[in-house]
Amino acid sequence: MFVTRFAPSPTGRLHRGHAFSALTAWTAAKAENGRFLLRIEDIDPTRCRPEYEAAIFEDLAWLGLDWDMPVRRQSDHLDDYVAVIEALRGRGLLYRCFRTRKEITDAIGDAPHGAMEVARPGPHGAEEEARLLAEGRPFAWRLSLDRAREALGEAVWNGLTFVEEGKGPNGQTGVLPVRPEAAGDVVLARKDAGVAYHLAVTHDDARQGVTHVIRGQDLFEATHVQRLVQTLMGWPAPAYRHHRLLTGPDGRRYAKRDRSVTLAELRAGGMTPETLRAELGF
Repeated sequence: MFVTRFAPSPTGRLHRGHAFSALTAWTAAKAENGRFLLRIEDIDPTRCRPEYEAAIFEDLAWLGLDWDMPVRRQSDHLDDYVAVIEALRGRGLLYRCFRTRKEITDAIGDAPHGAMEVARPGPHGAEEEARLLAEGRPFAWRLSLDRAREALGEAVWNGLTFVEEGKGPNGQTGVLPVRPEAAGDVVLARKDAGVAYHLAVTHDDARQGVTHVIRGQDLFEATHVQRLVQTLMGWPAPAYRHHRLLTGPDGRRYAKRDRSVTLAELRAGGMTPETLRAELGF
């Protein structure tokens, strides 16, 4: 059965871009007589708010969308993610990284040979790691690409692919090679949440039986890392459909951080869901 999902984070009110993405996934599910899931990705306790979660339900219902119940809330499943982290640690695939984002960013700017060597910083030395742990310094767990490649073997590593049924930012479509090297040693667990996006989303897609991941082209590159995590964990590989990004009159894509006009504001201004759906092409 065709199963897809819309997975917003409750860090602000939804805008036109969210509406377009949700409608794209919902329409695809209806066309296939499949299932449409709503997932609340609230693993960031510093930015997620209950009032924004309630607003997500309100906005999507106003748009005329329905979804399978129950709604999965990631914060209810933190123990599941920790278990995956422990499994990867037990296989020697993760290492502690005490470097801050600023330190990584500064190092990238200073790197004489580009960012790749910095994006794969590697583990600290044993003595340094012991000292930093003793000092109580916070750390993240990074996935070692070198160890992952060794664990999978060259044949599997070089044969990793994903199916793109939509289009990437540069028109990529079809069966595409996986190139996780571009992202470096990504963080899979953070000190503030216990889990990072790439791990939580792949775990949940597998747990919920998602067959098609339908999302914006801004997440196209994330597919490479996520396919690697799926392969390491033996999880199924969904097909991907990356859709175009909606842009405003200024040509910039809609984003919460830019305070794009929200669906609540459109509704308060008298716009009907029928008008918005027609404006978005549905």
